[in-house]
Amino acid sequence: MKRHRWLIAFAAIATVFTLAAADYADARAGRGFSSGSRGARTFSAPAATPTAPRAAQPLQRSTTQPSTAATGAAAAGQAARPGLFGGGMLGGLAAGFLGAGLFGMLFGHGFMGGMGGFASFLGLILQVVLVIVVARLAFAWWQRRNQPALAMQGTSPDPAAGRAASGLGGGFGGLFGGGSAAAPAGEPITIDKQDYDDFEQLLADVQAAYSAEDLNALRSKVTPEMVSYFAEDLAENAGRGLVNQVTDVKLLQGDLAEAWREGGDEYATVAMRFMLTDRMIERASGRVVEGGEPAEATELWTFRRGRGGPWMLSAIQQA
Repeated sequence: MKRHRWLIAFAAIATVFTLAAADYADARAGRGFSSGSRGARTFSAPAATPTAPRAAQPLQRSTTQPSTAATGAAAAGQAARPGLFGGGMLGGLAAGFLGAGLFGMLFGHGFMGGMGGFASFLGLILQVVLVIVVARLAFAWWQRRNQPALAMQGTSPDPAAGRAASGLGGGFGGLFGGGSAAAPAGEPITIDKQDYDDFEQLLADVQAAYSAEDLNALRSKVTPEMVSYFAEDLAENAGRGLVNQVTDVKLLQGDLAEAWREGGDEYATVAMRFMLTDRMIERASGRVVEGGEPAEATELWTFRRGRGGPWMLSAIQQA
């Protein structure tokens, strides 16, 4: 125990500092939680980027329910693993015939006793195997014929597109263009300089509206789901007699994790490292009770837009 006292004491001190940091992270829009929805990718981690090289925190608050597609895919994968005689009805039939032979052996008729002898049994098995092979080849051919061609257009920006975005200086400068690799769902899309400018502006606008406790302004910048979370956070602050003021928001670095289309909606998940001054102020007295010094934060923001509509904040994940 003596040998481990210093380790225990160090762990306790580290826990205190961790809890203090977590309490401070509860400030600003998002409150340190990972909240919102990313369409079909809600429950998959965004690709790592130079700005956020570590895995993003899973979404803790989301109205999106886990898709039954994941369960269905797992079940399909399990069913697709053929046994000794393959899967499906024919495989089950072959296994049944083998079981009949074993049944006969167990009850004294010999392994082939109830099936007309070894030759007939072997011939039947060979026919079943042949039918299974032909059926699988036909099914594979049908799948290849009906599978849509992989879209090579509309992928994440190439290096030239990244250079086109470099006019954003210290913000989304040339780091864009290192888009993600293959993603779990949706068709990849191209994100251009105007989109990056919109993301940077939304970062500032959302923090400003949250700081002003202006839900009407937030409704024009974020999805209804995110409005509900922000309203919940603001109500909690009010219950504690506090106001969360966020000022001097400045994007330092940003890069694209992934961008894709689902039906009529487009999504883009962006890693952003930014400076801000974040303080909790006592509502009655105006006294600063928490924060107040400039600090850095790194988060992944997912934006969504409908066909022809503006980008809106759809999710925030802690990096």
